Amino acid sequence: MFENSPQNLWLLGLLIVWAALLFGGFIFGKLDDQRTRRMPTWTRMSSSLTLVVAAWSGFFFNRNSAIESFALLIAVGMTLGFIGDLFMAELIPLGDHVMGGIAAFGLGHIAYIIAFLTFGDQKGLNGSRWGAWIIWLLIGVVGWYIVVYRGQKVTPLHYAALPYALLLASTAGFATGLALQNSAFMPLALGTALFLLSDLILAAQLFNNVRFYLISDVVWLTYGPAQMLIVYSVGSALSGL
Repeated sequence: MFENSPQNLWLLGLLIVWAALLFGGFIFGKLDDQRTRRMPTWTRMSSSLTLVVAAWSGFFFNRNSAIESFALLIAVGMTLGFIGDLFMAELIPLGDHVMGGIAAFGLGHIAYIIAFLTFGDQKGLNGSRWGAWIIWLLIGVVGWYIVVYRGQKVTPLHYAALPYALLLASTAGFATGLALQNSAFMPLALGTALFLLSDLILAAQLFNNVRFYLISDVVWLTYGPAQMLIVYSVGSALSGL
């Protein structure tokens, strides 16, 4: 991923720690009383924090390089995602934890989108951008309608979920645009798609009271790899130079 092998080893080590925390928490955790989760809170939060360290490491290793701004925006986005995780786990006692999480994740996705757009402009990888974006916006609207809006007594929070879903769909759309121009960004596109899928599952739980065995773990088993693929897309940016 990086020319300097110690940097590769450091990032690989963080990846192993992340996987051990996320999947280890699932494998060895204790099933909760609602039968929705095995992962303890501390392993979930620690896995997310590990990705924050990996993201800022990617920026540090690429200071004064052609992808410095890309790496910085990815690091900022992941940090905001971690703050969103803390809100959703109710570890930040400020206001409504769902709205706090939506706000933090939303700002993080704005950072991701800026990273994808600016990098695509710099490298001329913008030929498929708008078509991919429109398709993903349609997917986002349909997902929001089915999971959040349909058959519900609509509240302001239901409507707030729509622009958030469109924002996540936009992230997936612009990442897909990069991937269509350069296959090195296929993992990134997969990661952004997994993020939207994870959010739709969480929305079904929050808005439609959907419950099934280990639903909360399913959310994290899609969300965690999504963030990992986004964070490690710094390597894809390097290969795309």
